[in-house]
Amino acid sequence: MGRRNDIDHNHDDEQASAATSATLFGMLLRDHRTKAGLSQEELAGKIPCDRSLVAKVEAGVRVPQLPFVMRCDEVLGTGGLMTRLWPKVNWYQRVDHPDWFQRRADMDAEATALRIYQSQFMPGLLQSDEYAHALLTPNLGGDLGQGWAAARLSRQQRFLDADGPLLMVVLDESALRNVVGGPSIMRNQCAHLLATAQYPNIRIQVAPARLALDLPATSVSLITLPDGHQWVYSESLDRGHFCDDPIVYARHARTYDVLRADALSVSESASLISDFMEGYSGDGTQRRIDGLGQEQPQRPQRRRLPRSRVPDDGLGQEQPQRSQRRRLPRSRPRIYMRHHYRRAR
Repeated sequence: MGRRNDIDHNHDDEQASAATSATLFGMLLRDHRTKAGLSQEELAGKIPCDRSLVAKVEAGVRVPQLPFVMRCDEVLGTGGLMTRLWPKVNWYQRVDHPDWFQRRADMDAEATALRIYQSQFMPGLLQSDEYAHALLTPNLGGDLGQGWAAARLSRQQRFLDADGPLLMVVLDESALRNVVGGPSIMRNQCAHLLATAQYPNIRIQVAPARLALDLPATSVSLITLPDGHQWVYSESLDRGHFCDDPIVYARHARTYDVLRADALSVSESASLISDFMEGYSGDGTQRRIDGLGQEQPQRPQRRRLPRSRVPDDGLGQEQPQRSQRRRLPRSRPRIYMRHHYRRAR
């Protein structure tokens, strides 16, 4: 009985510590906002976001997304203090991963390097809060969907740090085109990709539809653990699959390395993601937005990529330059099968 009480007491201490960390982060934001002479509404207008989001973050009851934190640092002139603090806060103190995924979550918690190829949906380690909830909640329901989304987002923190593990991602263009939750959520998801790509340990490349690339048959992760042990991870409908056979790993690693070499470069990928974000603006205008939600000045002419890298429409047809190009068509609502969420882990 005494042992049980000790466990409960320790658990309560952990919860209190995490809650205090979130509260202290909110107090820090409020302090810098006040020193800058801005109201919550004025700060929200400069980010931009709803005033309620600023209020909830300051109260310690809402997890701020990375682009929001980076923008606050810029507006309030904090020298990047909150961005450096953000990954240190235990935002998700109680999470429950699905049983079949727990082993993979444990590997993410200690991996020294991850190399991921992802199709159809954003990889779980790069999903924004809104995207994760929009993807999971319709399939799983409110409480379970919220819980699994929190568990998914909790895996991101150790990677979203300048000293975090190496995270290499090749993102199939289909993940950018596949609308989850609507244009606004997709626009913010693209901004989230651009913000996370600024970390020195993260590289994001896009495999464009117009190129005949040698793609893996399914989304796959190559995991390196601290002891040098290497694993191949993939998923089927209701389970995760692990393989540490050196021959199998070498085969998948070769395919992945060739794919990275043939995909768009990091800078070209960022440009394409920006174009998608622009297309999802939803206000009838064509704007180029950076990864922190800021509108960039229009340039008289857009510098063309090398001819082999000119973005096209996915069917092998070269797209017009920006001044002549329409926004990406809005996709109609998609109906997801129940197993889809697993592929975006």
